[in-house]
This record gives sequence, structure tokens and C-alpha cells, in this order.
Amino acid sequence: MNTIPLALHREFSPETLRIDCAAEVARITEALRDQVRTKMRRRGLVLGLSGGIDSSVCAALAVHALGARNVYALYMPENDSDPDSLALGRELAETYSIDSTVEDIGPTLAAMGCYRRRDDIIRQIEPAYGEGWACKVAITSPLNGEGYAISTLVLQAPDGTQTRHRMPASAYLGIVAATNMKQRTRKQMEYYHADRLNYAVLGTPNRLEYDQGFFVKNGDGAADVKPIAHLYKSQVYQLAEYLGVPEKIRRRPPTTDTWSLAQTQEEFYFALPYDRMDLCLYALNNGIDADETAKATGLTPAQVEWVWQDIHSKRKTTRPLHLAPLLVEAVF
Repeated sequence: MNTIPLALHREFSPETLRIDCAAEVARITEALRDQVRTKMRRRGLVLGLSGGIDSSVCAALAVHALGARNVYALYMPENDSDPDSLALGRELAETYSIDSTVEDIGPTLAAMGCYRRRDDIIRQIEPAYGEGWACKVAITSPLNGEGYAISTLVLQAPDGTQTRHRMPASAYLGIVAATNMKQRTRKQMEYYHADRLNYAVLGTPNRLEYDQGFFVKNGDGAADVKPIAHLYKSQVYQLAEYLGVPEKIRRRPPTTDTWSLAQTQEEFYFALPYDRMDLCLYALNNGIDADETAKATGLTPAQVEWVWQDIHSKRKTTRPLHLAPLLVEAVF
């Protein structure tokens, strides 16, 4: 169930997710101060800035909670990063007067074989793949009537021609395993600076990402505090406007910024754009029926049921990402 203060509306609609931003900022910042200073006894917070809405709102909340002098930001580009991510991250840091530094993780990833391992697998599917090519992994929507999503490899040749390829499970797992090195390497850099400064690491998942397992275990899923994990993505955008996050960031479509081809989050993982996914998730969590959810989202009741099936499936398959290391017996 949702526990944050919501506006009261007789009919289920996007306005149902409207929150009291001032009250929510006060609640989160109070929690952050207690978590960082009292529970963990750390001086401040470190976070990676991606130029996206979630990390930007988290940075703003950290500044409200602890002051800009106790927040440290990292930009961690790599070979496939969109240059806009670095530019927008810097704009955010300047907006809130946050000290920051660039850690280019491209050479580290190359040394570990991240790009080589990925490309070797891709060449098993398209032998011509090499310099000048670009790639991403995309899913088909469960709204296609099949009720499940299928992952495909999208390749772009140097002449701009794009092709889509079905992948055997081994290829999909290998490509994702290689790209997951990016998130884990970024987290290693965050914890280096956190240890150096006696700070805690701030994680940036919103409720949709956290619930649906849209994170890499021991990568972007690793953090000491996660201040917006209870907020739907639509509510994060509300806080962004309230906190004065630059408009360029608020208008930027949510992106994974992981692949050399541009890719939205719904292309890679979610069944729908975030605003409709939020409504479907909220409805499922709060016992709102498919007919009412369909009216609020512009879907048919059958499509709502397909989205709910996809939500349940992702919860089941990503449950291990949420688990702490398993022990034979409790150790005190």
C-alpha cells in the first residue's frame, strides 16, 4: 500500500498520484538526516549524477537534508554514454552548488573486457558487427496480445540501417552480463569516494524501478540509503518541479544510457511509459479493478490484465535481486 500523503479524488486518474510536495520533502529530508548522521554516523552523501530525473531529485533532497557542502557527486561516463548525460549532470551540480568530479570508467571497462565480451557475443549473431556499428537490447510489449515480452537485439550498421535479431538465452544473458559491469564499476567508484570522505552512498531508484527489479545487484542496486524508492516516477517528477530541478532534465525522456544506440526505459524493460506504468502499479497495489484502471490509463481492461501479469512476472523473476546473502542459520 502507498503510505505517502496523496490528494483525495473520487475517481482513479493521474491526479490520484498527486502529492503534497512540501510535506514529502520535509519527511524525506528528516529521514535522511537521521539515517546518515544518527544511524550510520557518516558526514554526508555520495551519489552518481546521470543527468536523469531520479539522481537529480535525490541530489536536491540530499542538499536540503545535509547542505551542499556535505554532498559529493560523481559523473561516470563510459564509451557508450550520451554526452548530454555529463552536461546535464554538471548543470544539476551547479544548480545546487554541489562539489563533483568526473570518473571516466571507459578504460576500466575496456581493461575488464566489458565491450569485447559483449561484441564477441553479438558477432555470433551478426558476424559483420564491429567498428562503426551500434547496438541495444529491446523488448516487445506484452500489449501485443501474446501477454509476454520478448527481448531482441537491435543493431545499426555504419550506413544507418537497423536490423532486429532474436537471441538465444545464452546470448541475451551474456550481453546483459557484460553491460552489467558498467553499473558495478560505477558503484565501486561511489564507494571509493564514500570511504575517502566518510560519507554514505545514496541510491536513486524510484518505486517503479525498485518494485520491478530494474537495477543491477551490487551495481546501481547497492546503496546505504534509497530516499525515493517509495515514490512513483510521476511523483518524482512532481518533486523535481518543486525542488527547482533544471527544466532540461525534467523534459528529458527516461533513458538507460547503457547502450550505444539511444534507448528509452520502456524499450528495454517496462511494458508502458512511466506515467501509465505508475497508474497500473498503483491500481494493482491498492485493489483498483481493471475496468477503472483502463479508464485512467487509456488501455482496455484486457491490456491492463496483461500489464499486471507482466508486473507479477517481474516481481517473481527479480526477487533474488532484493535478497540479502542467504545463510544456513541466523548469525548474531
